[in-house]
Amino acid sequence: MSQLSYLKECSSTNDEISKFLLYENSDFVALHTFNQTQGRGQYGNTWSSAPEKNLAYTLAVKTENFPLSDFLFNYYTAIVIRDFLANMTDNSVKIKWPNDIILKNKKIAGILIEKKKINQKNYFIIGAGFNVLQENFDELSSAGSILTQTGMRFNLGEFTLSLHDFLVEKLSKAPSEDNIMNLFNTSLFRKDEISVFELNERRQNGIIKNADKNGNLWIDLENDGLLSFYHKEIKLLY
Repeated sequence: MSQLSYLKECSSTNDEISKFLLYENSDFVALHTFNQTQGRGQYGNTWSSAPEKNLAYTLAVKTENFPLSDFLFNYYTAIVIRDFLANMTDNSVKIKWPNDIILKNKKIAGILIEKKKINQKNYFIIGAGFNVLQENFDELSSAGSILTQTGMRFNLGEFTLSLHDFLVEKLSKAPSEDNIMNLFNTSLFRKDEISVFELNERRQNGIIKNADKNGNLWIDLENDGLLSFYHKEIKLLY
């Protein structure tokens, strides 16, 4: 049985979710707000969100239900969120390795997954921020919203309910590791396309070949050949 709670305003849904995990059997417990003031992204990044325009959502699920590595769980979560947004917008949606969701070359969602022990139970804390109705992103040239990219205006409450139901259904039973890797690589942003990368303050062309089970991205670089990179070791310019 899942649970979805709402806060009119909070600093970070990932930080606040522990207050809602009150019972030993708490699983698939979610929290959301349309006004998150101190959102966090992967590796210390911040997630800035205009109030009443976007969704900050966190879902807590017990780790014991997922016999997957952390990397594969992250990949599968990205796949599920990508599928949801593709279904909602009827558009091609891509995953920018490792945790950004891209619609028509703009980032419309970001994912932060943490592992926490709360009330003697281990949880995956899935945090996701969705740009839904925001129209102005100032100097964030790589960011967009569902509205800017498709012209579609969603009711935030209905969007959240649909997202929650979809995530709970899909995360209740994860596919095999090979299937996860195949789905992730099939949806990988700019896979097998010539792209520009920044490496050690130097730009060069390269082609993304695939992501692997260890969380690395393999890129065939124009000057350096085929190499693997961990997050933040190389930057894709788009």
